[in-house]
Amino acid sequence: MSAISSVLLVGGSGFLGLHLIERFQALSPCPKINVFDVRPLPDKISKQFTFDPSNVVFFEGDLTEPADVERALKESGAEIVVHSASPMHGNVQEIYEKVNVQGTRNLLQVSRACGVKAFVYTSSAGVAFNGQDLHNADETWPIPEIPMDGYNETKAIAEEMVLNANSPEEDFLTIALRPAGIFGPGDRQLVPGLRNVAKLGQSKFQIGDNNNLFDWTYAGNVADAHVLGALKLLDSSAASTVAGETFFITNDSPTYFWALARTVWKADGHIDKYNIVLSRNVAIAAGYLSEFFSKLVGKEPGLTPFRAKIVCASRYHNIDKAKRLLGYKPRVSIEEGIQKTLAWMDE
Repeated sequence: MSAISSVLLVGGSGFLGLHLIERFQALSPCPKINVFDVRPLPDKISKQFTFDPSNVVFFEGDLTEPADVERALKESGAEIVVHSASPMHGNVQEIYEKVNVQGTRNLLQVSRACGVKAFVYTSSAGVAFNGQDLHNADETWPIPEIPMDGYNETKAIAEEMVLNANSPEEDFLTIALRPAGIFGPGDRQLVPGLRNVAKLGQSKFQIGDNNNLFDWTYAGNVADAHVLGALKLLDSSAASTVAGETFFITNDSPTYFWALARTVWKADGHIDKYNIVLSRNVAIAAGYLSEFFSKLVGKEPGLTPFRAKIVCASRYHNIDKAKRLLGYKPRVSIEEGIQKTLAWMDE
């Protein structure tokens, strides 16, 4: 298997990006690690990460600007681009279009022109979700005609562009990874949000009957999958089996939806004596009301119909393809991942 000489991590200063730095830096021999982002790496790196930031070359730029991307690629000499840059949930459609669609299109075009050999894209398991249950869904599951939300709609568009750009004849190979429910150190949404729910005294409220299985994935495991994908694309004996393909990435241990939340709360010493259960239909109706009144006062709604549907749906995936073709195996368990995340927050 060919060693990686230089990699450009687009969005490398973000949540998943820090885990990507760590996992690529752990390779032997260690490649040259380059980060391209609109913001620099954090001034202080958490003890939960083991990489050396002094060995990371940073390029500031806008992924929708060809000149910015070209400069980073030429100066870094990167043969691999890993594109994990994406807005968080809760943004406006314009931002999703700019980053996920325009940004990905620009990265593909400039990468190909600069002689990049491999392009690894961070898609989302949500591209296959339309509000209905997903039971053991694999990569043959169709992309819904009506998307669930703007984030996953633009992720699906970008994923298709990445796969269509795969061209062995031009020595430009691509792959798309679909992680589900990412959490870990650096997470600004999932676990911090759960912790805040408990602080507000809202943890006793449960949406749905909690009989729905859900996939969560530790960010370090997601980063492992990206490293494996990059290595496979550079391996002449394996590239043809993975190039132009999508792969679901999970911890391979689906749990009942509220299990993660209660594990977080229990680790903080918070255990409710009883739960107030809201049915799916009631929660969706409450979501519409929350959206309506939030718009009136100009605030972000706490509950939306989209969130209610996610919380109540079964969403777990079959990762046999990633195991078989990428050699992927989750390294960090859900429980260990929660402990690492809480330790990061406590710093």
